[in-house]
Amino acid sequence: MLARSLISDLIVPLRTSDTGLQALNLMEEFKVSHLPIVNNNDLLGLVTETDIFETNTFEEPLGNHNLSLIKPYVYDYQHVYDVIRIVYEQKLTLIPVVDEKHTYLGSITLNCLVKYFARLAAVDNPGGIIVLEMGIRDYSLSEIARHVESNDANILSLYIVTLPDSTRMEVTIKIDRMDIAGIIQTFNRFNYTIKASFFEDDFDDTLRDRYDSFMRFLNT
Repeated sequence: MLARSLISDLIVPLRTSDTGLQALNLMEEFKVSHLPIVNNNDLLGLVTETDIFETNTFEEPLGNHNLSLIKPYVYDYQHVYDVIRIVYEQKLTLIPVVDEKHTYLGSITLNCLVKYFARLAAVDNPGGIIVLEMGIRDYSLSEIARHVESNDANILSLYIVTLPDSTRMEVTIKIDRMDIAGIIQTFNRFNYTIKASFFEDDFDDTLRDRYDSFMRFLNT
């Protein structure tokens, strides 16, 4: 997935002629704390709520103030992982996207990223969850997949979390079957450490409820 595929159609960039009050109203409407300022399709940078409140003159055009504009952006051909890294590192609520000529193309919001990862984690697909714990050097995706597939099942999604201050990791697997008892037995037979397991009824509904609650929060 490339950055250009995640651009939101809702975000309207600011112009230097827009006032601080207009910027704050748009931020409230879009549920963001940053907005891009664009001049003739050239990205000038991101303005924050803090920038606007510090001017203390909400009726004046933004161009009249010496704003400390931050200028993070991604190119339209960059992978979504690059987008997430920059958004995380700089604590952004959106990030502008530009082409090779640095022409502003649009912005990607946190809302867009959450929706993308919900699809990536197969939230809407029924199935069971198994969480394995193992040493980093013991991880083998091909072996894990082989054990799952030996039970006539398939992996819908898989993600890894390295445990802090440790050489161990958690591997969370979502499988396209609600009955995962046989798969659990297979992992036990091959001496895997099963940290947790969840069936469709007691995990996916909870995950989906949390996702829905988060999306409602973003949209309020």
